[in-house]
Amino acid sequence: MADQTPLRVALIGTAFMGAAHSQAWRTAPRFFDLPREPEMALLVGRSADTTAAQATKLGWQEWSTDWREAVSRDDIDVIDICTPGDTHVEIALAALAAGKHVLCEKPLANSVAEAVAMADAAEQAAQSGVLSMCGFSYRRTPALALARRFIAEGRLGAIRHVRADYLQDWLSDPAAPLSWRLDKAKAGSGALGDIGAHSIDTAQWLTGESITEVSATLRTFVTERPQRGAAAGLGGVADPDAARGPVTVDDAMAFTATFSGGALGVFEATRMATGRRNANRIEINGESGSIAFDFERMNELEYFDGRGTDPEAEGFRRIVVTDPVHPYVANWWPTGHGLGYEHLFTHQMVDFVTAIGAGTAPSPGFGEALDVQRVLAAVEASAKARSQTTPVERRTA
Repeated sequence: MADQTPLRVALIGTAFMGAAHSQAWRTAPRFFDLPREPEMALLVGRSADTTAAQATKLGWQEWSTDWREAVSRDDIDVIDICTPGDTHVEIALAALAAGKHVLCEKPLANSVAEAVAMADAAEQAAQSGVLSMCGFSYRRTPALALARRFIAEGRLGAIRHVRADYLQDWLSDPAAPLSWRLDKAKAGSGALGDIGAHSIDTAQWLTGESITEVSATLRTFVTERPQRGAAAGLGGVADPDAARGPVTVDDAMAFTATFSGGALGVFEATRMATGRRNANRIEINGESGSIAFDFERMNELEYFDGRGTDPEAEGFRRIVVTDPVHPYVANWWPTGHGLGYEHLFTHQMVDFVTAIGAGTAPSPGFGEALDVQRVLAAVEASAKARSQTTPVERRTA
């Protein structure tokens, strides 16, 4: 029999991710049968006026400007962390020590040392039934979940190539304002951790293999930007008279990788690919098949079955991932109607609450998120060393 006790949630963070998580907490129990009913108990933010307004708008019962209140309250079961990366470790460690389940946005932390501390604390807390998960939401895309199933079933055979790029353009305009995402002290890194972390996690999760070595480069194209001024959200244009400040993170990154099974990986992430809004792409080639995915067509998966016997009919097949047999889809709309970005977060909450109800470890746990953090650190170290860079010899006149 399902536990009838509500699962009372405190969400820390009121901006982009806070709104996405709020929508998911509201929606999950209305479309999925969950072992416990999530209850949106407390919203925590920095500004009293903003937090109060967001609590009313997003459907939270109460609000506060002190995350420690959420952690100390006996009537809170889950702490959902949607704050800048420099705050993750302190909040998560306190929440786990207080016996709260923790959902933390990605990347897990701003350094490997912080991520290790969080993973160790999560492992210790799990012995008492306290669970934790990192929010790599793209894992909950039905098409990618189907791709993972295909790979696990051996349809691609041994993996040879992983090709992943994540392209956005909200920083293309040099007048786009400075924000915490461009401050290394708060964000940890730029395109690397913000969106490249998704590609790294997706690649390791899909293949079941780990990245073992990298050779990387990072680039910052705009080194100084105006303070936020009149703009809000991602991108936009700041007040032209605003003071300017330094950009201390990367605008773009690229690296090659070796996987534990021997596959070759090529990764790119940028927030300055003019015209690309959210092109999160991955292609995996195996000895007997391939898959290809682009989030700008999130309800589709391209699949090539190289085991066919009719060369004239060979080619990539477009699978529209909207049938009840596909992951997560049976709880939504009639076949063909499609899902959107917000559904990934709903699926994330469903999986997290289901794990809590069953007392089983959710995925990705903090240990898996630590694996991603180690790759991020290796990319930064490689880019800094540039030890394998070889100049191209040019012909002289």
